[in-house]
Amino acid sequence: MQFVSFEPGIEVNGQTVYAIFDGFATFKTIAADILTGEGIGTTTSEAGFTLDPAAWYSQDNWLRAFQRVAEKLGDAILFSIGKKIPENAIFPPWVIDIDSAIRSIDFAYHLNHRKGGTVMFNPETGTMLEGIGHYGYERVEGKNEIVSVCGNPYPCHFDRGIITTMAQRFQPAARVRHDDTKPCRNKGGESCTYIVVWK
Repeated sequence: MQFVSFEPGIEVNGQTVYAIFDGFATFKTIAADILTGEGIGTTTSEAGFTLDPAAWYSQDNWLRAFQRVAEKLGDAILFSIGKKIPENAIFPPWVIDIDSAIRSIDFAYHLNHRKGGTVMFNPETGTMLEGIGHYGYERVEGKNEIVSVCGNPYPCHFDRGIITTMAQRFQPAARVRHDDTKPCRNKGGESCTYIVVWK
């Protein structure tokens, strides 16, 4: 189910959190109001909204900010925010094609969260901590198609935005659709399934 953390005490890095602000385009004052209302960042008359990209922020607060965005502005803005994540989050250096791009989302997801003060993915050891769910990757044999099952507390349309940007980085004509025959977090499901296709 979206907007509800899997475990208490999870944190998200500021660089990733900034995507909400960045995804609002010309309506950044609304984003600033929502984020500061959840204790994320500050507003000043001189600088406007400020957020420390090196700081860590409560995932619970960030999820509440997402819920407020969804209630106030709808799914299109969640998709826009998701599309900004690859510009704002840390991704592994081995991303070189559409397959590695989609596969990397789960690693990047864990690199940008921490649990008990420990970043949830260590690229040197390959150790990944559990507690925030996953972004799946499965290549359909013999086709230009990838299936990604996303079981995490983030909004459905936000995840579609992330997957779309990562797919189109290497296959500009790639299309991403939600598999409506599968569960959906918008409808109380525990995951959403996305189909990525390209020519």
